[in-house]
Amino acid sequence: MNSWGLCFLELLMNILTVLQQRVSLALSSMVADPSLYLSMIRPAQDAKFGDYQVNCAMPLKAVLNKNPQEIAHEIIAKLNWQDLFHLPEVAGPGFINLKLLDEPLLERVKQMCDSASLGVDPNSNPKTIVVDFSSPNVAKPMHVGHLRSTVIGDAIARIHRYLGHKVITDNHIGDWGTQFGMIIYGYKHFLDHPAFENSQVKELARLYRLVNVLCDYHAAKNEIAGVTALLNQAKSELSNCQNSPHKDPKEQKKLLKKYQDEVNSQQEALSSLTKKIESTEADAHLNSLAKLHPHIIRDSRLETAKLHAGDVGNKNLWDQFIPACLAALQTIYNRLDIKFDYTLGESYYNPMLASVVEELKSKGLARVNEGAVCVFKEGNTAPLIIQKTDGAFTYGTTDLATIRYRLETWQADAMYYVVDSRQAEHFELLFDSAKRWGYEKVDYRHISFGTVMGKDNKPYKTRSGDTVGLESLLDEAIARARKIVDENISLANEPEEYKQFVAEAVGLGGVKYADLMHNRDSNYIFDYDKMLASKGNTSTYIQYAIARINGIFRKANLERGEFRKSPTKIILTKPEERQLVLQLSRFHEALEEVTRECRPHFLCQYLFETAETLARFYDQCQVLGDVEETTKLSRLALIDIVASVLEQGLLLLGIGHCEKM
Repeated sequence: MNSWGLCFLELLMNILTVLQQRVSLALSSMVADPSLYLSMIRPAQDAKFGDYQVNCAMPLKAVLNKNPQEIAHEIIAKLNWQDLFHLPEVAGPGFINLKLLDEPLLERVKQMCDSASLGVDPNSNPKTIVVDFSSPNVAKPMHVGHLRSTVIGDAIARIHRYLGHKVITDNHIGDWGTQFGMIIYGYKHFLDHPAFENSQVKELARLYRLVNVLCDYHAAKNEIAGVTALLNQAKSELSNCQNSPHKDPKEQKKLLKKYQDEVNSQQEALSSLTKKIESTEADAHLNSLAKLHPHIIRDSRLETAKLHAGDVGNKNLWDQFIPACLAALQTIYNRLDIKFDYTLGESYYNPMLASVVEELKSKGLARVNEGAVCVFKEGNTAPLIIQKTDGAFTYGTTDLATIRYRLETWQADAMYYVVDSRQAEHFELLFDSAKRWGYEKVDYRHISFGTVMGKDNKPYKTRSGDTVGLESLLDEAIARARKIVDENISLANEPEEYKQFVAEAVGLGGVKYADLMHNRDSNYIFDYDKMLASKGNTSTYIQYAIARINGIFRKANLERGEFRKSPTKIILTKPEERQLVLQLSRFHEALEEVTRECRPHFLCQYLFETAETLARFYDQCQVLGDVEETTKLSRLALIDIVASVLEQGLLLLGIGHCEKM
């Protein structure tokens, strides 16, 4: 087989992977572990530096004790580049710039055209990955706080599945915890019967909020004396430090900051408690209920304990509440096109919890500490509590039972938990406990994320201070999108049903994309105007790029599906055509980049850059009209594959597209 044949077989993988493998082979005679340097092989950020850059010569200076430029030339001498690249160039202190030959670039795009998966072949070493995401408390309606876990988790699952992994999605809902004790207590004492008959979920949510407010009030009343004492102590320590300065000015400064921080912290805590108390006492109805139910915290916990112990009355209430709660959740998931393979909530694992505790105790991993059964992690003060002093099990116990079940039932190779960053310590303790329990050969990942913020840079809430409900948020996005659709002259003659379809695709897509386009670790500001904009890095901009391509095919009286059945050779006559082909060839690379750290924003960035590259192509390359037939067919084939990539990319983010916009 000739070298081109070998190259084309290699290109069944993405070009970056081929290059990394070849550089690894070149480095194998130079360093002990070439894999340490492969992340330094990246697409070039600027076309003037070629298409790819190998940037490992500089860090190799300390290892090989040579000049980086000399190292770069040595790498080139050992690198098999002739069938893929033009002559490599060494720039600056030792950057290796590589520009692809047109032939392998066009071959890669041809493979994408000929493949139903757009040239993305299944992973040669597929894993069984459990993606645990969304996981709402079923006792109350979903709110904006559930948005990130839901859309990030869904995108991660879709992309891994597309790359050939066996993905199992599991919605580990909260259907058995203390919230149900609070609801049962509320049902027994505060139920509005007509409201319950009209909407079970709304009334249960009201009961939960009411009991929660009353519990918070009494907890604040119980805590305020202790916090006041801590504040006074902190003030005293600060005063003593100010009046008796340390001999070392630097140490004095550290101490002053330490005591002032403690004063600030306790003042903030006291202010929060005071506000809760004053807010409840200012409301005559709430104040009256608080006085009538002084032991509501204890009594709600007792209702939970009775449920967990199998009390017939409480279990019957739970059985009555759950179907309506699950149906309400499913309504939201249907709107967002979110599907789960399993919805195994906390209640599913309840029969397994006692054995988890006993097994961990028998292995010496768990011990009693201040009346609770705990698993300690070396170097961490706080333990993972798996049984409380009153005998109740915890989220930690359930999570450990879940891990055992997923491994024994599904033989999972990896478990990804898409949960906000505030739970970082919990997952650190959970994963450590699971590994020492014997489940160490698993890729555990906490896929953390930041907070959805309002324009005031505070967590996104309504004007009244309530957390924004997810259903009302989606309704608003669609309503705003519909207003834009109604103002669009090109859609004026479309049927009502199609206008609403576009509004939902744009509105829901805008909400999802605005979340996914940000690095998941970052907070982001929720802004309807920005997320529905037709320009910039938005789903609307990408959806419009697809619709414009469909419009070009309609103008040419061609069906994209039929056109694709007649293979057309793509030719490169202008730099913008080549840049678009190069961008298309990187689709697989973008997906692989997402999976390395489970960051969907890499795919968003790729789709946006593809749409931008397409816009530059349009500026310089006429598709229809006064162009040669072979050029016209080539450019039609090119934009057809662009549309397919954009459509597939949006689909992997859980976002739809429209034929006409």
